[in-house]
Amino acid sequence: MPLVISLVDQRQGWTSAIMNCFPQKLATACFLVLLLSQANQGQEPAKEVKDEIDQAIQSAYKKASAGFPCKLKSKGKPKMLRWEEVDRCLNSAAERVDWDALKRQLESLRAASRASAEEFRGTVESGLSHHALTYERVFAVKDPEALLPLTNSLLKFLPGDSLENVPVFDRVGTQVGTFLGTYSYERTGGLASANTYRLALFQYTDRNGNVQPAGDKLLLDSFGVPWKEARTRRGFRLPSDKLFQ
Repeated sequence: MPLVISLVDQRQGWTSAIMNCFPQKLATACFLVLLLSQANQGQEPAKEVKDEIDQAIQSAYKKASAGFPCKLKSKGKPKMLRWEEVDRCLNSAAERVDWDALKRQLESLRAASRASAEEFRGTVESGLSHHALTYERVFAVKDPEALLPLTNSLLKFLPGDSLENVPVFDRVGTQVGTFLGTYSYERTGGLASANTYRLALFQYTDRNGNVQPAGDKLLLDSFGVPWKEARTRRGFRLPSDKLFQ
């Protein structure tokens, strides 16, 4: 009996529940029922909730893609698609989403579900990745030989494994390696400012098999990947940072 009371004392509000289960033979059984009840709260969202989450995400993508595909022009030699048009297209798409409304909708679903915060977020992240759009649905490009610039904005919306092993070229047309993945670079504004900004960067595997980071922090048209190889890859994934702050 002291063991049961000791365990109960570790959970606020459980003491009264155990006391209601007396006589003594029922105390342990009652404790186990309450313990299982707590464990159930960590389960993943029910199918109905998952469906509502999916519908909310689909609606967000529908709003974001209202201006797609964006027509892109190229310049230079080798031909590089204009980075400013790429950035404007992607950032404008994200701005069309009512993030506050979507966040409230998801918070309401989270409150009504019995899922843990971790499981709920995992369901949302999975939905955002599932509905990510391929580049040929985002951009309209005439020249299949053009390079798609790896700008910070493009990398920000890129699903992590989307461009793996795609050749990466520098701005003079030399292949420097193959795309490996993205990572974030975060920096504060210094002593005079508490503002923090984050840049999406990438790394690649060079011809010797070594991992190399992109040399520049501000990526405009320093590097690019062939449009003909990127067009069918998933390239536009709505980010979740505004939903889970």
